[in-house]
Amino acid sequence: MPRNSVVSARAAAGAGEIAAHWETSPWPLVLSAGILLALPAAFTLHFVYHQTLAAALALGIGVPLVVASIVGWVNEALAGHGAELAAPAMGWFILAEALIFVSFFAAYWYVRLSAHQWPPAGSVPMPKLVPAVMTLLLVSSSLTCHAAEAALGRGARGKFIGWLALTAGLGTAFVALSAYEWRELMAAGFFVHTNVFGTAFYSLTGFHAAHVIVGLGIFAAMLGAAAGGRVNPTLVRAGGLYWHFVDIVWLFVVSQVYFW
Repeated sequence: MPRNSVVSARAAAGAGEIAAHWETSPWPLVLSAGILLALPAAFTLHFVYHQTLAAALALGIGVPLVVASIVGWVNEALAGHGAELAAPAMGWFILAEALIFVSFFAAYWYVRLSAHQWPPAGSVPMPKLVPAVMTLLLVSSSLTCHAAEAALGRGARGKFIGWLALTAGLGTAFVALSAYEWRELMAAGFFVHTNVFGTAFYSLTGFHAAHVIVGLGIFAAMLGAAAGGRVNPTLVRAGGLYWHFVDIVWLFVVSQVYFW
């Protein structure tokens, strides 16, 4: 066989091998649609076009899509699709998210330290009790998440499920309190467009709450899989790393926008 024919045959075989291992997933598209509806679409409908019902509808569709996409994506990993890369990939993801939070904080610090008056006109007194309870919930959830990982390391699947369910419950309570606090502040006339403090407050707390919701989606997928007898320790470790990161970031958020 001529040399060019041999090279072509090998190239074709290699292409066939790559094609045989090519994997596709619908969840990135679902996640993108959910984020589009839950964030820019909902905010634009409410604050630009003043269509509150349409904004609520976009938010009501977008958030479940985000959670469903996280659950579906994690389930794919539990099935063995790239699960061994979960922990190192999570490290890079956390670094990227940390840099975004740093940008938010840098902008907030610049505006605050250069302002002649703080808080600016139109602001309302920040609550202290609710964010303190929220902090207690999130710190406690980090401890229960660690307990879940430790139980899994001992092979106690039942205790792992129990601790992880408690972690998800604490995270859910945190999101519920955050929504309650937003409602109370808006009822008092404090909105994202009220002043620069309102913009910073809702941006920081909203971006953090979105990360908590993503974490709850990860836990939901883990709990469903664990109940069916499927547990991936590497994926559990990656989820734990993410949740601890979310908890640490909250300590910065609560100290800066509530107590400073």
